[in-house]
Amino acid sequence: MLTFLIMAGGSGERFWPLSTKQKPKQFLKIFNEKSLIRLTYERVLPLVEKNQIFIATNEIQLSALKDDLPEVEDSRIIIEPAFRDTAAAIAYGSMIISKYYANPTICVLASDHLISEEEEFRNVIRLAEQEAQKKAIVTLGIKPTYPETGYGYIQVEQSNLNQPTPSLGFKEKPALDTAKTYLASGNYLWNSGMFIFDYFTLLDALKKHSPNHYTILMKVTQMIHRNQGISTAHLVKDEFQNFEKKSIDFAVMEYADNIIVIPSNFGWNDVGNFLAFEELCTKDENENIIQHVKCICVDSKNNIVVSDHTKQRVSLVGVENMIIVLHDTEILICAKERNQDIKKLLKLL
Repeated sequence: MLTFLIMAGGSGERFWPLSTKQKPKQFLKIFNEKSLIRLTYERVLPLVEKNQIFIATNEIQLSALKDDLPEVEDSRIIIEPAFRDTAAAIAYGSMIISKYYANPTICVLASDHLISEEEEFRNVIRLAEQEAQKKAIVTLGIKPTYPETGYGYIQVEQSNLNQPTPSLGFKEKPALDTAKTYLASGNYLWNSGMFIFDYFTLLDALKKHSPNHYTILMKVTQMIHRNQGISTAHLVKDEFQNFEKKSIDFAVMEYADNIIVIPSNFGWNDVGNFLAFEELCTKDENENIIQHVKCICVDSKNNIVVSDHTKQRVSLVGVENMIIVLHDTEILICAKERNQDIKKLLKLL
């Protein structure tokens, strides 16, 4: 039984001030008339019945989720009891899904990615499902088009599109020279963060490579089975805190020997920060990107000016290579090359 686990608990800090804890990036309608999470949900509906789609979030963002996707039943919303990174979130979410389906095949997706070639994406998911049924943990590697330093990479034996191949190792976000080497070699793919596996295969991997996660997951599972009908998130919150705070890459993917990668090209963008606008939006004659705001520019170029439909007007004179964002009472002005430091600003706020 193919199921989907859409991870929707992220904070989207690099998109502040548009993104907040209560309404992070996945709920924004900045690239489309639909939110990123709705686009993700509707993208997989042609593959399964709606009850086979589960969404993992947290209590802070539950209200925004229900407003955006009112058709999702409460039983298909998984509330994470605490923030313990993706290994705990995926293990816990997969366990909840296994309550409804015996040893389900689970496809883990982020809620805030954009994909332009949706039918090609669904074809790759069908192929990944077949590989997962062979007891592999499958991930989708994106064919790189330039030496990106903001993504992790996966080394593979061969990178022929849509031909499953063993993983030769996961690589951290590289320096530019290393990224250029990866691109030139042809045997490195961007790590998309999408995973497909059956539940028992995940359990085996956790038991072998991340025994803390396996032990805590078994305790949580027993607690839920003993207390049917009680709110799951509140029931297991204290035990959930004992999960090591670790990503699924560090817990499983970097160590398992049954990782299969499918080299893919379906117009993927992880919308990681404001520079994503440069790939996704049209520029004016001065290379400025203006989204959802009135803007007058004099001798200004290579800027990103964006809001969530404010009535304010922005006027620029002699401004270059800046990110300017307006939301409610907040205004962000950031040099493009410092966009990764927006998270530092939030600590002061």
